[in-house]
Amino acid sequence: MSSVVVEKPHVVLIPFPAQGHINPLLKLAKLLHNRGFYITFINTEFNHQRLLKSRGPDSLNGLDDFRFETIPDGLPPSDQNATQDITALSDSIGKNFLVPFCNLVTKLNNTRKNVPRVTHIISDGIMSFTLDAGEELCIPVILFWTPSACGFMAYLHFAELIKRGLTPLKDERDLTNGYLDTRIDWIPGMKHIRLRDFPIFIRTTDPEDIMLDSLNTDAQKASRALAIIINTFNDLEHKVLDVISSMVPKIYTIGPLALLCNKIPDGRLRSIGSNLWKEETECLEWLDTKEPNSVVYVNFGSITVMSPEQLKEFAWGLANSKHCFLWITRPDLVMGGSTILLQEFIIETKERGLVAGWCPQEEVLSHPSVGVFLTHCGWNSTLESICNGVPVLCWPFFSEQPMNCRFACTEWAIGMEIDSNVKRREVEGLVRELMEGEKGKEMRNKAIEWKESARKAIEQGGSSFMNLDKLVKDMLLVGKVNKVNK
Repeated sequence: MSSVVVEKPHVVLIPFPAQGHINPLLKLAKLLHNRGFYITFINTEFNHQRLLKSRGPDSLNGLDDFRFETIPDGLPPSDQNATQDITALSDSIGKNFLVPFCNLVTKLNNTRKNVPRVTHIISDGIMSFTLDAGEELCIPVILFWTPSACGFMAYLHFAELIKRGLTPLKDERDLTNGYLDTRIDWIPGMKHIRLRDFPIFIRTTDPEDIMLDSLNTDAQKASRALAIIINTFNDLEHKVLDVISSMVPKIYTIGPLALLCNKIPDGRLRSIGSNLWKEETECLEWLDTKEPNSVVYVNFGSITVMSPEQLKEFAWGLANSKHCFLWITRPDLVMGGSTILLQEFIIETKERGLVAGWCPQEEVLSHPSVGVFLTHCGWNSTLESICNGVPVLCWPFFSEQPMNCRFACTEWAIGMEIDSNVKRREVEGLVRELMEGEKGKEMRNKAIEWKESARKAIEQGGSSFMNLDKLVKDMLLVGKVNKVNK
């Protein structure tokens, strides 16, 4: 009697080549692998080498049906311990990624033994060249937009902002003369939004600005995808999601991905990591020595940079607050300067402060001693803070971080914002307010409510749990149809 061999569905996933994009896409890859998919995860050669350097030469050798591949990024060599220039990356993606990506997928289909044919491409939303690749290779493409739903909504309206003459700016003085406080009251589902809350790429006077143009193009191409995935949960952003669902094809909200990944039973799969800097886990032992809710955790993510003066203001604001703090200062945090803090500051805070280069953030935020998160408001960080019921002190710097900050401070009521022109007195005052004051207590309670809402979303019967189920079933159905057509 002959046996029938059923091929696994095979998904190729490719993130934008930066830390904050690799993290959630790798989590999605793990969830799909856990549901029976063969996975090929594509990093750039540059980031692949960074991963091996930070996690060890054998760290990506985990599973036969979860493989890592690479393509070149088309950029000249750069510092292996620093984030690449985002504008140069974005420009190179549009010019240089399509051909090597198509060649790699073709090679996977034709020359690998025991590798099933590629049935789906899941691409970062801002790697929309994959839509052209999918059409050329006859493979359906799903876009994973890694921002919040409110951030994605902002990108979807770049074209309208340009059409109305709101961006590019007419004059650089518009950055400081109050123009950015212009109210934008015509986007459904988003109240009390100002121009300054939009992704920072609108703050340009150049009509040919690479970032404004590429992100506008990516957003307009979203409707060509088979579906859109967003790492959020319905209760958190339902007003915006209701509107987005009328603007794009199928949308699957399957967040928080971190909580869903925690339910994966396979330890080998869970151990595959994505941090491009080496994690200093000693900080967890230090946190063990602190009282509950007594530590301010400070981390500005993988892209934020600041001036030496801003570093000094944050340092003395933290010192003067008299609260314990864990501060992550990656090697490239300071523009054109050193991240080494003043000896006077080190001596002043040695009993209550710890400075580290990088850390396992999810473990830090889940630690009971952490009471407040001073953050850049990247979406991964914001969502991880929500998952753990930790209120946020926001200093948005890049991309759609201002929109996340606005929603955290107004819609979700879990945070307060530090002025972009940071001063130590303001840092000290806001840290004290969040750690000791009535507003801080209210925000902590609200953050705990959102934490419970997030956990309900990923439990059986919850919105994200069911959406992940639906995504898998819909992908399997499309994969079968695609196979028959071939």
